[in-house]
Amino acid sequence: MTEQASFTIEPEPIDSPEAQLALGRYIEELNGRFPDGFDTSRAAPPAKDDFTPPAGDFLVVRAEGRVLGCGALRSGDGIAEIRRMWIAPELRGRGAGRALLAALEERARLLGCSLIRLDTAAELHEDRTLYDSAGYREIPAYNDNQYAKHWFAKQVR
Repeated sequence: MTEQASFTIEPEPIDSPEAQLALGRYIEELNGRFPDGFDTSRAAPPAKDDFTPPAGDFLVVRAEGRVLGCGALRSGDGIAEIRRMWIAPELRGRGAGRALLAALEERARLLGCSLIRLDTAAELHEDRTLYDSAGYREIPAYNDNQYAKHWFAKQVR
């Protein structure tokens, strides 16, 4: 468990009610921020096995007894991919996003990965600022995510 300031970061089964609550809030926010909404019907739901050790992990951020953030990690062939990283607006600006990113990076190292990739949408400006400041560098597209406009990678070993 990672503890920082007034929040904690810890593993949570991706199919638990708390994880599903966090993912639901993540989707709600994207739906409001993307000009045409966020259509979840086009994407397959995350497979539990992809985000369960040893293939990956799912972390939640808790503050004041509430789940206010989440992040998923899946791995294969020494490469980890961060997915579904989200911090609730009421927790932003308190270091939770940076701490969650660091915790996901540590999980990737523990899973034997040497490279982490992720993608993000053009509308999520603050995400790009965080990734850049954490040492991620923009790379060519590595997937066909219809919402992604920026792809990043970072060596972690």
